This record gives sequence, C-alpha cells and structure tokens, in this order.
Amino acid sequence: MLYHPLAMCLIDAPLTASEVLRLFHRDEPFLFLGAAFTTVALLCAAFSLLRRKFDALLLWLAGFAFLYGQRLWLDTNILGVTLNGEELFGRIRWAVGFLTPVPAFFFFQSAGLIPRRGRPFMFVLVFLFLGLAATTLMVGRIPLLHTINNVLVIAALPWLLLRTYLQGRVSRDFVIMRWGLLCFVVLAVWDNTIGDLWRWRNIEPYGFAVFLCCLGYVAAYRTLTRDQELGEIQKELELARTIQLSLMPGTCPSSDAFQIAARYVPMKLVAGDFYDVIAAEADHVGLLIADVSGHGVPAALIASMVKMAAVSQRDNAAHPAQLLSGMNRALCGNTQGQYVTAAYVFVDGESKELRYAAAGHPSMMHLRNGTVSEIAENGLLLAAVDGIAYTEVAVSLEPGDRLLLYTDGLVEARNAAGAMFGEAALIAALAETARLGPDAAADSIVSKVQGWAPLQDDDLTVLVCDYAGD
Repeated sequence: MLYHPLAMCLIDAPLTASEVLRLFHRDEPFLFLGAAFTTVALLCAAFSLLRRKFDALLLWLAGFAFLYGQRLWLDTNILGVTLNGEELFGRIRWAVGFLTPVPAFFFFQSAGLIPRRGRPFMFVLVFLFLGLAATTLMVGRIPLLHTINNVLVIAALPWLLLRTYLQGRVSRDFVIMRWGLLCFVVLAVWDNTIGDLWRWRNIEPYGFAVFLCCLGYVAAYRTLTRDQELGEIQKELELARTIQLSLMPGTCPSSDAFQIAARYVPMKLVAGDFYDVIAAEADHVGLLIADVSGHGVPAALIASMVKMAAVSQRDNAAHPAQLLSGMNRALCGNTQGQYVTAAYVFVDGESKELRYAAAGHPSMMHLRNGTVSEIAENGLLLAAVDGIAYTEVAVSLEPGDRLLLYTDGLVEARNAAGAMFGEAALIAALAETARLGPDAAADSIVSKVQGWAPLQDDDLTVLVCDYAGD
C-alpha cells in the first residue's frame, strides 16, 4: 500500500485537522478489514482451544488471518503519519508483509491443495519468506526484497489455484472454497503486478475478505451438518442402549432360597458388559456375567451375540462347564477377532451347593461370616479357540452366604494418581456389606469404586446373590 502524498509531508510541516481526517477516511476500509480479519483469527484460535483438539486447518487459518489483518493496519497512512521516521516501525511493517504467506502455505497444505511431492517446494518458499522477514528486521527495508516477495507470490498463488482445478471429483464445499480462492488470487496478482499503474489498486484485501467469507460459509455448513449427524447418531445410540438393556433382566428374580441384585454402569451409552439369569426356580438359579473386549457399539453387538449363545445353552443351565463350552462353540468365528470373558454360577438350593465355571474372567468372591474368599475355576476366553472343554468346581452353601460376580472394570478402576482399585479393596468393600441387603450391598460396592475413580474408563457390572437356604 502506498502512502498518500499528505502522509509524506509530515517531515516538512504538521498536518492540519482536515488533512488528518482525509487520511483517516482514506484508511477506513482497511482499518475495518484489519479489525475483521483479526477478529476472525481470534475466533478460530479460541474455537480450536475450546475443542481441546489440535485442528491444523483452523489454527493455520487463524495465523494467516491475524498476520493479514496486522499487515493492513501497519500499511495504513494514518499509522504511517503517527510513526513516520521510526526505523523500527518500518522494519516491522515490511517483516510482517513477508511473514504473512508462511501460515498461508501451511493452511493450503492442510486443505489438501499442496500434493506430497510439492511439499519440498513449499518448505523452500517458507524458508525464503522467513529469510526475507529476518533480513528486514536486522538490516532494514531493501527494495530488492520487496521485488523478490512479489515474484514469489505471483508464482505461488496461480499454482495453488491451478491445483484446485486439477482435483478429481470434489464436493460443493470445495467448489465454494475454490471460488473464494480464485477471487483472492486474481486480486493479489493484480496488486503485485500492475496495480500501482492503475487507479484501482490495493484491492487484494477485498479478495481476501471474499475468501474468508467462503471459508466461513463452508465451516458453518459443515458444523451444522456435523451437528445434525451427531444428533442422529445420538438418537441411534439411545435406541441401541434401550435394545441392549432389554437383553438383560428387567428385575432380578428372588425366592425363599436366594435374593439377587445387579448393577450395570456402562462407560458409554452402550457397552460390552452383559449379565443374565439363565434359569430361575424356587430352589435354584443360574447367573451369567460376561465382558466383551473393547467398548461402545462393536462390543455391544458382540454382547447381543453372547445373549443368544447363552439362551441356546439353557438346557445346560445346571452344568456351568457344559454351558460355557456350548457358548464357545456358538461364538467361535463370529466375533470378528473380539474375545469374551465370562463366568457362570448355578446356585442349587436342593443340593445346597454352587457349581461354578469361568472363561478368562475375574474370580467369583464368596462372603461367609464376614470372611471373603475367592472361587476360581478358569478356562480360556470365549471365542478364542473352538473345541475347548471347560471345567467346573462345586462348593457347599450355608445360609447367609453372599456371592459376588463382577467385571474387571471394578478392580482396574484408576484414581488420579494412576493406582488401581484392586482386588484387596474390592474384598474389603464386599466384607463391609455383610449387614446390608443385596441391593444396598451392590450400591455400596459401585459407590466405593466410583469414589476411587471419578473418571470412569471401563464398564462396571456387579451381580450380588444371597443364599438364604431352607
């Protein structure tokens, strides 16, 4: 931008109020555009920080818009009059002009306009612009450096524009961005070539404004579309959660021989934890708990398959080892590489014993007279290898016994220091529930785990079964 002749008269004589007002009116569009571009830059940077996620496209656009806005302010006649004769001001003004293309090149790279083989050329240009800025700050204004800057800009911008037309099939958003870039490139090349020879000059900022408007439209449209898509996904997840919860018992059965309580706290809307009551009569009950590797929708889909596999083995409800073997046969080859841990206990009031088997699952805990012991009889994970034969263990029951089945999310819950809740803490938490009913006991255990680890990083599932006996 060339200074108005009045601005150059400050050395000889002070300007009158009317002359200063004329300079201000001349600079009004550029002062406004500089403020607008700076505001856009700050908004882009703030939005990126609020998302707490590095967004290269947004941050480089913020840097580009900020430097461009500062360059417009530094080039105004009114500022030149105010700081006329200040050597440092002149150096900063020219250095900012050389620095402005640097974030622009990284923005175009993030937008996919610079191919991989063109990146070495881009980095050469970046280093050249950085060198021009550093040289200006150290030595001062050199007309040759301004000429080099113009040549580099004239060469680079049309090439970038050409790249947009060499893309294959493009979206409507890309076409809008391309029109904005076309406007900016044409006016920038005009200003850097023959603009000083015509009455119409210093029109490049208007092209940049159009370019920013196009980018703003694209960003707003994508944000709206993404919000709509997220809304649809949220509805689908809510439906998936409802369906998954329907796969589990709505209420836990109870009888004179036993009482059951369950708590299911997924990390996400849907999860890979699962529990079910396979068989329930007045004198016996079969309880299954399972944990699918992974989280979210994939794990939830496998959990529904676990439900079907368990239902298919209802005839083996009294024989835990056979039930797990049958489930393994049904799941093998159908879980897309995801595995399942499971534990099953059959509480038999007629024989006054429990029969227990597990497949890679945490051991069941047994509370009797205030003392907690572990019952372990583990085999290989479900869906890992076909043809596995599981074994079971039998333990006699006494009135007042309490059984605890759980998933590993409880013992692996971590506090802020990274320490796990652990089996010892879980044993202590179970022992403290000796005087509580099964529902209160389940609530107490889950509450202690959540108090230890406020940020849940895994699903939590608890099954409590009290044996009352005759």
